[in-house]
Amino acid sequence: MMKPITIQDIKAYIFRNTNLNVSEEELKNLEKPFIFLENFAQGKIIYGINTGFGPMVQYKIESDQLNNLQYNLIRSHATGMGVPLEPIYAKSVLIARLYNFLQGNSGISIGVIKQLIFFINNNIAPEIPEHGGVGASGDLVQLAHLGLNLIGEGSIFVNGQLTDCATYLNSLNQPPLALKLRDGLGIINGTSCMTGIASINIIYAERLLDLAIAASCIINEVTDGFNDSFSEELNATKKHFGQNLIAKEMRTYLCDSDLLRKRTELYKDTEEYQSKQFKKKIQGYYSLRCVPQILGPIADTIINAKEVVENELNSTSDNPIIDTDEENVFHGGNFHGDYISLEMDKLKLAITKLTMLVERQLNYILNPRLNRKFPPFLNAAIEGLNFGYQGMQFTATSTTAENQALSTSLYIHSIPNSNDNQDIVSMGTNSALSTKKVIDNAYQVISIHLMALCQAIDLNGIENFAKLSSKSKKLHKQVRTVVPMIKEDFAPAKTMHEMYTFIKENDIV
Repeated sequence: MMKPITIQDIKAYIFRNTNLNVSEEELKNLEKPFIFLENFAQGKIIYGINTGFGPMVQYKIESDQLNNLQYNLIRSHATGMGVPLEPIYAKSVLIARLYNFLQGNSGISIGVIKQLIFFINNNIAPEIPEHGGVGASGDLVQLAHLGLNLIGEGSIFVNGQLTDCATYLNSLNQPPLALKLRDGLGIINGTSCMTGIASINIIYAERLLDLAIAASCIINEVTDGFNDSFSEELNATKKHFGQNLIAKEMRTYLCDSDLLRKRTELYKDTEEYQSKQFKKKIQGYYSLRCVPQILGPIADTIINAKEVVENELNSTSDNPIIDTDEENVFHGGNFHGDYISLEMDKLKLAITKLTMLVERQLNYILNPRLNRKFPPFLNAAIEGLNFGYQGMQFTATSTTAENQALSTSLYIHSIPNSNDNQDIVSMGTNSALSTKKVIDNAYQVISIHLMALCQAIDLNGIENFAKLSSKSKKLHKQVRTVVPMIKEDFAPAKTMHEMYTFIKENDIV
């Protein structure tokens, strides 16, 4: 068995187009379950080889129709609708399905493995519609579309363009996959679509958390926040890993900042603090002061989801399971996607809360009655005539509201189907796709927030810029390669989209 795959490996395969290699020795070992199953199935009734599927399992298939059975299964279940998965998500599905087979428990032919590797290394992404599978018996519909491409039918994405599969494979002298034994069922019977999407969700969620930490640090700097809210002494009194991680990240980020206020200044006998009403706030608003407590559980959720997704990537989500050691075939429900579905629901809730925090921080920096420092909407020109970030806040608020509406659970939305054979299902791919949408929305909101924070940095003056932490200066410089300081009004939609793309596709923190 190959070494376990990690989310970091997925990142390399997807974003750096690293080749995925399986040794000849490993391929030879992976052929053993197929050879065993071929011999074991002689004279026996084996689900998926000589029976119908699902509720049609009671029907025996004649020997001269066994090969047609596998093709019929893929073609009949290629019933997806809606927009196709973006190529990076579809390629991740390919990788997830390959690693399911690399566990050596599926009994599929070596041709399936070689065809998957060919697609991955040639950057061919299957056309997989979003809508279809219910996440038990696996992602049947979405994986049937993947299977359709493996046998040279349907359309594929090549360099982002939709292309006829048969024509393109022929141009590369690559023959379509010839299905054998139970290859059709093996290809479609698993959780690899939801797991592939979930893998990319984790990558983007981790990057999003880094951006939210950076934004929270910058807003504390430019609004003269206190340094004790993220201190080790305060946060260590709570035992949650995520909270202490976030506080530590903030201390590291802000270690060389000269803009933060120290709590000890309040203890000095100054004229300001002898008065009955203080001009400066004694404690910050929750969106500034409670960052470790808010982002902490989000960090814990991402960490846990990552572990679950990696476990699923390195599992066999197939049925039946071929055990060459026991020389037996075991039937069960490893195709049930509850683990991924539940984690994606939890991740979706966490990212929505992150979006809400970011939107509240944006509101704080735009509202002079709250921050008591900056002009309304960070307007750098004539108030009333010019509008600064006023229009952009609408988009951030609206998109945050959509995330709140999208955060209903799909894990608990089981609907029986397939003649009630699938009487309780996971809806895992729906959950993963809904989480993807929430993550995309969160990037839109935080892109506006980071633009606004850089505007606040510029409005804070050159003298204060010199006191910024080195990390804030670096982030400001990167943002300014995409977005200028806004003085005169202009239509910012294109710039906002460029900022969204920039922070999503680059590790800028």
